[in-house]
Amino acid sequence: MELVQWQQRFENWLMAHHASDDTAHDISHFRRVWNTSQRLMKDQQVDALVILTACYFHDIVSLPKNHPQRGRSSQLAAEKTIAILGEYFADFPTRLYAAVQHAIEAHSFSAGIPPRTLEAKIVQDADRLEALGAIGLARVFAVSGALGVPLFDPDDPFADGRELNDRAFALDHFQTKLLRLPRTMQTAAGRELARQSADFLIQFMARLSAELRGDYEGTDSGVLQRFREGL
Repeated sequence: MELVQWQQRFENWLMAHHASDDTAHDISHFRRVWNTSQRLMKDQQVDALVILTACYFHDIVSLPKNHPQRGRSSQLAAEKTIAILGEYFADFPTRLYAAVQHAIEAHSFSAGIPPRTLEAKIVQDADRLEALGAIGLARVFAVSGALGVPLFDPDDPFADGRELNDRAFALDHFQTKLLRLPRTMQTAAGRELARQSADFLIQFMARLSAELRGDYEGTDSGVLQRFREGL
């Protein structure tokens, strides 16, 4: 069966069985991760069906960021994916189960599971790229709004004199996770794309800093220098 046919079958299943109010982990997210994966796997010797399947089911279980078992989301998603494949996709090659399960388990930042296969590395990179750039910026504030988390600490937005806490302030998530992602990328193409997208977030931070000082035309060069050094 062609990949495009598997993709359509997966999308049909998700539309019928995976209605979700979580716009950060909906079917559009799955499509984008797959599209990015195709770019990263170009000219690589990989099993594309493993990557496609992991892209479409990696967040079939996605516990909220404030859930005490958040770190187990990817393992729960992997287990549920294998159950779904067995029940609804009986013609899916069982020999690929282990590879799909590992790629899903390893995609998560919070799980901290090192990817052992190229397929898992590509899925991890593609998912992390989704957390950066313009889409990543939108997702941060969409999630924070859903959780009722303030956008930033008005007295200390960049945590110069306090501990970072992204459960208390959405902007803190840039430093606790997002700006660290380029250093975690597993592929050369992923690292370059991540650096570019992370720099977009830093430019946003620099503009925000300027606006908080009443400057609506410039950017804060100090913020640019401070955070670009870590990329």
